[in-house]
Amino acid sequence: MTEPSPRFRSVLDTCPVYKPGRVPVSSSGKTHKLSSNETPFAPLPSVVDAIAEAARSVHRYPDNGAQALIGAIADKFGVPAEHVAVGCGSVGVTQQLLEAIGEPGAEVMYAWRSFEAYPILCDLAGADSVRVPLRDQTHDLVAMAAAITPRTRLIFVCNPNNPTGTVVGTAELEAFLDQVPADCLVVLDEAYREYVRDETVPDGLDLYRGRPNVAVLRTFSKAYGLAGLRTGFMIAPEPVAAAARTTMLPFSVNSIAQAAAVASLAAEDELFERVEHTVKERTRVREALIADGWDVPPTEANFVWMGLGEHTLDFAAACFDEGIAIRPFAGDGARVSIGDAEANDAFLAVAHAYPHRNA
Repeated sequence: MTEPSPRFRSVLDTCPVYKPGRVPVSSSGKTHKLSSNETPFAPLPSVVDAIAEAARSVHRYPDNGAQALIGAIADKFGVPAEHVAVGCGSVGVTQQLLEAIGEPGAEVMYAWRSFEAYPILCDLAGADSVRVPLRDQTHDLVAMAAAITPRTRLIFVCNPNNPTGTVVGTAELEAFLDQVPADCLVVLDEAYREYVRDETVPDGLDLYRGRPNVAVLRTFSKAYGLAGLRTGFMIAPEPVAAAARTTMLPFSVNSIAQAAAVASLAAEDELFERVEHTVKERTRVREALIADGWDVPPTEANFVWMGLGEHTLDFAAACFDEGIAIRPFAGDGARVSIGDAEANDAFLAVAHAYPHRNA
């Protein structure tokens, strides 16, 4: 007779379980992690000093309101502090929003393929996902507008899109927003905003300022180089920010993370010199792939997308054998982060030697 066991929500049966992967090591002992869209640069000395100083007080609880950090963000972007909410990375703020709107019958719309956390967090929040296929590797905003129903509570627009790196421009995004009902929240997920160089791409904050149902997500994990400290933020009209603050897990942005984020904002000019280096490497990598016969869509993020289809996992294995970790999506394609020049060259060597092309 089977012993009874605790009962859990059935949605957990469909949620992926994290399994640590093997660390790739090349024959020469090298490992290059190009799978998580991290910056290859260590924190600046001023940020390290702020981290060390904050560590002296870890026996105390952090400021649950993150007042210094929220004040610094508000000052940086010229918005009221009441319009700022923070969380454990931008994915943490995403979860806070979904917990605020998720209930039986509520629909959350997003493009697909887009950020892989969207469907998981929607399921956990009890909302129904509406996935609208990409067109030419980017958001099909016309199809998304047509898919809006009275049940649509929230729409994510990931711009640049993760994992394809593609973008939507100001005119098409504004035309889309004009069709969204006022009681439906549109979240512009701009985790990679600092890498954008295409002048046709809007700054989401300009759209938020004129629309009461637009929120903007940003993060300190990418360009600011604080992935290990997990700090993200949202700028939104006060009722939206207040809802996200209400559902925030207490103390989820720790004191070290808060201090590091404030210091990073203060050192932004120096940090963005590093961002410019990544942008140049992005251009070099994409141009090299195209010259080698690959079809790589334009990207405004710190990664490139390779639509490998059925060859995706085989290509990922070829990279693994050379000490390179990339992010494969079986049957679809692979996202490859831009690292330092050595890592990028190692990846380009694998891509050059690989017998299949996606063009």
